[in-house]
This record gives sequence, C-alpha cells and structure tokens, in this order.
Amino acid sequence: MQIDKIRDQMLDEFFDGILALESKEECFAFFDDLLTLNEIKMMVQRYQVAKMLYEKKTYSVIEKETHASTATIARVKRSLFDGNNSYDMLFKRIELEKNDQTNNDEE
Repeated sequence: MQIDKIRDQMLDEFFDGILALESKEECFAFFDDLLTLNEIKMMVQRYQVAKMLYEKKTYSVIEKETHASTATIARVKRSLFDGNNSYDMLFKRIELEKNDQTNNDEE
C-alpha cells in the first residue's frame, strides 16, 4: 500500500480519531475544522467518481456530473480496480446497510 510509506504513530492516532467519530454531524464538524472547503470538495468529488465508476458509468457521464477531469477519473479508476479493494468493501457495506434498513422498514 502507498500509505505504508508514511505510516507511523501519528497516522495511526489520526485514524483512531476518525474512527472515534460517532455521527454524521461529528464528521461534518471535524472535517470542517480539519480541511479547507476545496479539500473537502476534492475528496467528495473523488468519492463520487469512484462510486460512478463502480456503477459502470462512462467517463463522459462522470465528467458531466462531477466536473472531474479525465486525469482524475483515470487515477480514481486505477485505485478502484488495482488498489486495495477498499472502495469495493465500502460500497458493498453501504449496499448491505441500505438493504438491512429496507428490510427493517418492511417489517
């Protein structure tokens, strides 16, 4: 993994801090304090690109909806398909949660 190049106690503590967040509101507040608006927009854009690639959307659709460059889309695509499978894990978990909520609502 690329991140192994910088992995140390400080990075572990940073991720422990993120994992300690308990709600979406706490995430909003923390990331608002941590990042600039442009940094947040960039992260959200890359996440949306990954999601759309995962859903098999075309580059032209992704460019139009996210305003991401083809270079950004290509970079995210490499991570999505040749990375650590973290996007796949995340998207599957989100889908499972949606299905669980739907099933609970039907009961």
